[in-house]
Amino acid sequence: MKIPKVILLFIIIVFIGSCINNKSALKSFNNAEYNNAAEKFQKIVKEDDPKTNFLIAEAYRKSNQINEAEKYYLKSINQGLGNEMAYYYLILSLKANNKYNVADSIAKKYIQIGNDESVISLVRNESLFITNLKKYPDTSYYKVKNLQAINTNFAEYAPSYSNGKLYFVSNRLTEKIYKGTGTPFTDLFEVVTKGANVELGSLKKLDENINNEQVNEGSITFSEDGTYMIFAKGNDGKSSGRNNVDLYFSRYRRGGWTNPRLLNVNTSRSWDSTPFLTKDGKTLYFASNRDKGFGGTDIYKANLNRRGRWINIQNLGPEVNTPGNEVFPSVTDDGRLYFSSDSHEGFGGLDIFVATRVAGEIKISNPGKPLNSTGDDFGVNPFNPTRGFFTSNRSGGKGDDDIYTFVNNDPNLKIVNYTLKGSTLTPKGESEDLEILGNSVVKLLDAEENIIDETFTDNNGNFEFKVYSEEDYILIGEKENYFNTRGVFSTIGKSLDKSKLKEFITEVEFEKNLVLDKIVMNKAIILDNIYYDLDKSDIRPDAAVELNKLVVIMRDNPSISIELSSHTDDRASVDYNQDLSQRRAESAVSYIIDKGINENRIIAKGYGESQLLIINAQTEEEHQINRRTEFKVTSYEFIDEDQAGDEERFFNNN
Repeated sequence: MKIPKVILLFIIIVFIGSCINNKSALKSFNNAEYNNAAEKFQKIVKEDDPKTNFLIAEAYRKSNQINEAEKYYLKSINQGLGNEMAYYYLILSLKANNKYNVADSIAKKYIQIGNDESVISLVRNESLFITNLKKYPDTSYYKVKNLQAINTNFAEYAPSYSNGKLYFVSNRLTEKIYKGTGTPFTDLFEVVTKGANVELGSLKKLDENINNEQVNEGSITFSEDGTYMIFAKGNDGKSSGRNNVDLYFSRYRRGGWTNPRLLNVNTSRSWDSTPFLTKDGKTLYFASNRDKGFGGTDIYKANLNRRGRWINIQNLGPEVNTPGNEVFPSVTDDGRLYFSSDSHEGFGGLDIFVATRVAGEIKISNPGKPLNSTGDDFGVNPFNPTRGFFTSNRSGGKGDDDIYTFVNNDPNLKIVNYTLKGSTLTPKGESEDLEILGNSVVKLLDAEENIIDETFTDNNGNFEFKVYSEEDYILIGEKENYFNTRGVFSTIGKSLDKSKLKEFITEVEFEKNLVLDKIVMNKAIILDNIYYDLDKSDIRPDAAVELNKLVVIMRDNPSISIELSSHTDDRASVDYNQDLSQRRAESAVSYIIDKGINENRIIAKGYGESQLLIINAQTEEEHQINRRTEFKVTSYEFIDEDQAGDEERFFNNN
């Protein structure tokens, strides 16, 4: 049968149109225009099309509409999709739709038939979570309330309170549509408020140099005095090579906010967002999907050094971060970390979790309902130890995301703030007296030498850290042209029994000072208690203890090179003493190199009896003084103190 040309042309046009639509849908998906992609894929999906159904589901999930993804994940699985992650995401979408029993049934079925061990592990966890969630009560000490005065049928989220104003994100006044979610672009707003009492007449958008109608402005955080802010902002296309969201800084000057500039914590290929500044302004928490994380987005923290740069950027580790997404960190005055996650033991979507540090370990807890729901619950902003704001898109709200207030009425809640205070000091001349050494860096490390916090002392050498109960710590003091010095501190055995406390908040202070010695080239420093057996150069256990201290000094001061010298008394021949001292010096240096110190940083020198401290020694005590081991710095890169002004604080100087 010969097909008429008109019909053949129609078939070709339809086929070509289908190909174009498929390419267009994939292009939208790959450009993170997920809402557009979902709509395009739905127009071209065939009756038996597992791959396209999976892409529709993924587009909904990635556009924060995981509840809409359920039926498409299910279709893709029933149609024989080989990607086993579809089972995991189907379970998450069922939880978001409050279908716990169905989710658990599918989880148990998949565990029996699955082949991908990594997915089986995720699904097994979800099955356990569902079992545990059934034990949670429907009420708790938390009470929540919709802040109806500022919520609309649009999205309002990420509240941040500062100096009598509540700042938040909303898409209420924007006409242009963000293709990623199919909703309007978001802007930053402010409104005067007294706690939860909002003066709606004061509501306004932040200035145009902060907001851009074709860019998403996101979460915001402030210094305690409200004079600078850090916020998330989408890429406007002008920052070549950058991903879609970065963190920016702005300062309040002469009645307005300065033009925002990039923070130096950003990386060009990552999504960096949801910032939170601690009250002292020295620690920044944020979420990022940068490389070498544990999953999608992880929570990180960074410390501010005295030059105004963010340093020590650290992933919070597997106790907090999961193969899923962790976002919206915030920290209370007593050190509790609030964050949201879609992969810890949650009710569905994003749940709010609380991380507490006890005896050096991180404990994660879900505060339960009503703070959490089957929807997305996130963006906690503490107002005080028992009250705050958060965001949820739970059913019963006014629109998309709504802002809520919460109160924690736990009658047994007692807060103990443990604080470690101290000063950095240095010897005064050659005397044993000490004097203040200001403008130093002090680091707080845990027992495994992971950096917990870092600060810089004031002109009086004062520093202060929040510490936690039943934990060992290491302090390291640093200053240009001084030896980095460490000290140990512990709260073990010093914790208070909260059940016996009467006050709601109890302050406990500890004190620990650090003494830093100035580096003086070629000045001999005696290492005490380095003893050898008669006519031997082997390192004895008691000598190893002292040499380990020098190893620590070398590790803590990587820019120094030293000479390690050995000295004898004069009770044998000159040649014998010279040979013995050289052997002992070389033995000590070998021990230090074996501990990981670069051999190019240390040389051995035996001086025999050529440098006696006591000439014509008579007593054994005097001979012992002459028999000694010393080290002296032979090279060191002396540093001029950085004079960078305050204007460059927080900026991306890369």
